[in-house]
Amino acid sequence: MSAPIVLSHYQTRTLRDAFSAGITRVEISPDLGLSAVRAELYLDGIRLPDGQTLHWEALDSISEAANSCFVLDEGGLRKIIIYSEFSDLTYSLMPTVGSPTMLVSGIPMHRIKDTDPGQDTLEKLKSIKPVTGQVLDTATGLGYTAVQASRTAAHVTTIEYEPAALEIARLNPWSRSLFTAPNITQLIGDSYDIVQTLDDEAYARIIHDPPVFALAGHLYSTEFYLELYRVLQPSGRMFHYIGNPESKSGAGITRGVVKRLRQAGFERVREARPAFGVVAYK
Repeated sequence: MSAPIVLSHYQTRTLRDAFSAGITRVEISPDLGLSAVRAELYLDGIRLPDGQTLHWEALDSISEAANSCFVLDEGGLRKIIIYSEFSDLTYSLMPTVGSPTMLVSGIPMHRIKDTDPGQDTLEKLKSIKPVTGQVLDTATGLGYTAVQASRTAAHVTTIEYEPAALEIARLNPWSRSLFTAPNITQLIGDSYDIVQTLDDEAYARIIHDPPVFALAGHLYSTEFYLELYRVLQPSGRMFHYIGNPESKSGAGITRGVVKRLRQAGFERVREARPAFGVVAYK
């Protein structure tokens, strides 16, 4: 079965103007900018190469939704948004010029001001380069970190707590490698619990990108940092995302994180400001 078509306003907002200008054939991306196909414009809407038709009313709905992505599959056209009874939070996919981000109850899970999710991910990994050997990713999300790390690492183990987040990732064209890369293993559960089951000194690199402190304070605790220290190899490195270090809350959380990482045994704990986090060594 072919992959579902996923669209945002970046793909549809110029179609009406094109049709008004007499253009009847256009290129459109069916996967949020990853590729392009030829489609035909008609009085009733746009016809895609697979024969599906999107009427102008539906296209206008997409074009007017600046913070939403839509999937077209056997069930028709629907917004990519999921309410999780598991966490009582709403998860959705938000488009950007490049790779989309995930919104959790309206809060972006990647930096998008003066950057994009792809560059945000690269900055995190750059802070602990080279990313080689066995890698632990404590928060899968859309899988961008795991996918990018898998390109140079021997193997990536990635952990996700929220089933709805993985449902969103499965609908995101930019996350497909998360489910197909042979050197990525997904684990489902709370990182606090799962890390306790991992072997000593198993990982050369750790990327710890937890939810905000208010939602997951236990993932910022000394107890959890002790477990991360235990599973990190000697001379290994960890990146810990925190948030804007120049904000009042970010500065306060950073000071607490640095203190607790040192208490857990980490050395050379330093800020990685371009990546909005800190790096720690074993």
